[in-house]
Amino acid sequence: MTRSRAQDLNVCGVTAAIAVIDGKWKSTLIWMLESGPRRPGELRRLLPGLSEKVLTQALREMETDGLVRREVHDVLPLKTTYSLTASGRELSELLDALSDWGHRRLEKLTEARPAERSAS
Repeated sequence: MTRSRAQDLNVCGVTAAIAVIDGKWKSTLIWMLESGPRRPGELRRLLPGLSEKVLTQALREMETDGLVRREVHDVLPLKTTYSLTASGRELSELLDALSDWGHRRLEKLTEARPAERSAS
């Protein structure tokens, strides 16, 4: 899915919503920011497979989409924190429901697999 879909007024609501969380890390970043503001270095330590470049790109896109707020504190060295906006918190609540559905689906798949093996 392209980034332009996140701003396209002529797509369905589901497509518009998925466009802002599209990618490997955004839903995880939203989940991590639920507990409060975090610094970029802290996010990278918590997600070892996430490069600084990809983290910066994801956070910038999420800021553009109104999901996170970037705050630069006037101290030396500069301290930057990211937190969820009201829109980001709302999306987080919706993702919780989607996560619950996903877990129920995985449980059903797990239960179905032994039955498939015994039928073979």
